[in-house]
Amino acid sequence: MGVATRPAAGARTAGRRRALVVVLMLLAVQLVSLARPAYACGCGAMVHDPKTIMAVHRETSVVRWDGKTEQIVMSLTVDGTAPDAAWIMPVPHRATVKLGDPELFDRLTSLTAPAVEQRHYFWPRSGDWPFEHTSDGAAAPPPAAERPGVGVVGRERLGPFDVARLTATDPAALRNWLKANGFQLPASLAAELRPYVAQRWEYVAIRLAPAGADRRLTGTLDPLRLSFASDRLVYPMRLSRLAKTPQSLGLYVLAAHRMEPRGAIGGARPEVFFAGRIHPEGALRDLDGTDDGKGTDGGKGTSGTNGRKGSNGRKGTGSTFLTAIDQSFPQPQHITGDHELLRAPEDTAFRRITYTYSLLVVGGVPVWVLTVGGTLLLLAAAAALVIGLHRRRPVTPPAAVQVPPPLP
Repeated sequence: MGVATRPAAGARTAGRRRALVVVLMLLAVQLVSLARPAYACGCGAMVHDPKTIMAVHRETSVVRWDGKTEQIVMSLTVDGTAPDAAWIMPVPHRATVKLGDPELFDRLTSLTAPAVEQRHYFWPRSGDWPFEHTSDGAAAPPPAAERPGVGVVGRERLGPFDVARLTATDPAALRNWLKANGFQLPASLAAELRPYVAQRWEYVAIRLAPAGADRRLTGTLDPLRLSFASDRLVYPMRLSRLAKTPQSLGLYVLAAHRMEPRGAIGGARPEVFFAGRIHPEGALRDLDGTDDGKGTDGGKGTSGTNGRKGSNGRKGTGSTFLTAIDQSFPQPQHITGDHELLRAPEDTAFRRITYTYSLLVVGGVPVWVLTVGGTLLLLAAAAALVIGLHRRRPVTPPAAVQVPPPLP
């Protein structure tokens, strides 16, 4: 009998070992996936130390286009273990770069917030009487020798950012230059840069490190503002194909008319959550009017903008059309190219509406109470009236009954 039980015990032991091996393998796979960096963001390729991880959860950008000049103010929300980070953004023409104004995003969030409309209901709901209830800055790296095929237009420090503006005729040479200057890139980035090199685009490479020592980059980064000449409204997205995590893009587009993306470029259908004419004020007016000439172009400013006047020669205080667009990319590897935005057939205004519901009251008293109480009072009064009328009615004595005399 003991001999019969030993093989069963051995089989159970072997089974436990196999299960343990499977669990350890699954843990190893998870650790490898956690160590894999999320290299890309919507505005360009996020690059950093490959031993760390970083995810771009949300990218929000403001795009201003007057038909000749495009300005992009971008803000990234990131999370990860990287102590520093960098990204590269292709642009169709030479760009100026300056720090953006965080007030710009606060203003746009306020302008595009849903309109609130109040609706009332008659009968009480949960929470209303009688159903209510109670309850308890890193320094820039030293310049390195330039590689063949790469031109350095400028290298500046803007607040916490180390900005390099580059030209390149060879994607491999561009990757080598960035690597030699402290920009860690995935090997696959060079292949994704080829279409931009073929079109003779230029590049803005940006490094960022938190001010404190041993501090990880997390939260919303300071915004950056890029300006460049462009006869079409384009937002670079191709490099987002390298992302390892789903991407979310928010675009505020300021132009003369309502603008819409030409296509989904491999993501979910773009959703317009606001469209309408606005009168730019504050940070919006500064963006709408011009580039003030304090960017990284040596004080010359952006082509087509001079002082506080736009390319049409008027101050940027008139109305402009704001289109706010949301789009998600559940599988970034399916992204097919850059966003191109075109004028919509009509300047149709749109705004979301949020409804709030409350019990209908008059003078602080629920209308249903007044209605029910009033009805009961009316019924009581009617009953009292009927009873009163009944009591006041005179009592008529019964008529005398005539008995005929007896027959003789």
